[in-house]
Amino acid sequence: MHGRTILVIDDNEAVRTALDVLLSLEGANVEGAATPAEGLERMSKGGIDLVVQDMNFRREATSGEEGIALFRALRRAHPDVPIVLLTAWTQLETAVELVRAGAADYLAKPWDNHRLVTTVRNLLQLRAALVDARQRQQRIDAARAELAQRFDLRDIVYSSAAMQSVVQMATQVARADVPVLITGPNGAGKEVIAEIVQANSSIKAGPFVKVDIGALPSELLESELFGSEPGAYTGAKARAGRFETADGGTLFLDEIGNLSMGGQAKLLRVLQTGEFERLGSSQTRRVKVRVISATNASLQEAIREGRFREDLYYRLNVIELQVPPLADRREDVLPLARHSLEPGKSFSPDAERALLRHDWPGNVRELANCVRRACLLAAGSVIGVQDLVLPASAQGTADAAAREPDREEIEWALQRAEGVVARAARDLGLSRQSLYRRMAKLGIESTDREGR
Repeated sequence: MHGRTILVIDDNEAVRTALDVLLSLEGANVEGAATPAEGLERMSKGGIDLVVQDMNFRREATSGEEGIALFRALRRAHPDVPIVLLTAWTQLETAVELVRAGAADYLAKPWDNHRLVTTVRNLLQLRAALVDARQRQQRIDAARAELAQRFDLRDIVYSSAAMQSVVQMATQVARADVPVLITGPNGAGKEVIAEIVQANSSIKAGPFVKVDIGALPSELLESELFGSEPGAYTGAKARAGRFETADGGTLFLDEIGNLSMGGQAKLLRVLQTGEFERLGSSQTRRVKVRVISATNASLQEAIREGRFREDLYYRLNVIELQVPPLADRREDVLPLARHSLEPGKSFSPDAERALLRHDWPGNVRELANCVRRACLLAAGSVIGVQDLVLPASAQGTADAAAREPDREEIEWALQRAEGVVARAARDLGLSRQSLYRRMAKLGIESTDREGR
């Protein structure tokens, strides 16, 4: 807490002096105020990183009303500054209510020095981390807005730095006349990235043909891609394939790893020369098509197993765009979920926390289906946890609480709770002290170098 400024608002001079000595030894700058009015006036001048406030300011007062009024005034004027309440045991219930209203934490009088110092240090580190996270998010939002002004982003919804990087690269390579390989798990959004590449390409006015190779029988794939002539197989008719249909535009080949070896050889030839023959025909045809392919499988592993041609892989993989799973970009969960809501519907706070806790193995597709189902099941306009029909672990049951949260879960819980440790602990199914111990064990610290 070196270099941080802490304001102690307490009518008892002995309390102010004791906290001044205790926190100054930790490197903090401590200022004092004897009344709520003095405290609010000092806060109006800025530069305060944390407030420690009493709940009563007259010797005969015991109700805590003055402390409640001060807390609410501080929260209205300075919502980002953490507030620690000092309270007598008779006011613990009031303190708990104020924590729900946004107080960072509370300590009972007489306080334990070690616990108080640990609480203040953690809150200061957390505030610095939250400020840093907020600034990063603002930069991402600004970069996304700038991209949206310059390019057609096909209404893609995201808030994470990971997706910002993918989208930015997609717009950057869109005008290059080279094949693009998009990798990532099923349902993560590979198709919308392909659409962004096509929509911003020099051939965006041309056809955009999509083929799901994984959904077609292997015996029909070659005729689907390259066309056929009568007699090529039983019942075959003269028909153009997808390459001919996409001539002058873009062909999107989804699940490219499922293409047969024969189809791979023909695809390689088209990529190299632009030439191919329909099934059952000796007539060579020529097309000019930009190929965007996608896969959820490891093509390198398929190459090692002899299921995919290495020369085709390098021809397809001139540019690779990797779409991360939704579990690795949790910042996108709520924006995507809200985007899928029906008009007039909203999520309860508990439902939003459950959405963030779930791992989404089915990625964006699973999330969209979950929200659509919840909109149908919800009796009113507000969707609750029960309407989501998620696994028990996402709903915050005892089973979830029994598992210790990892570093990412804790950081996300703290960020969602805007620095309110008790609220983050409740979301994680922990006590405040258990959360503090877990933070200390994982070494969750501020990114502020001066505070170390």
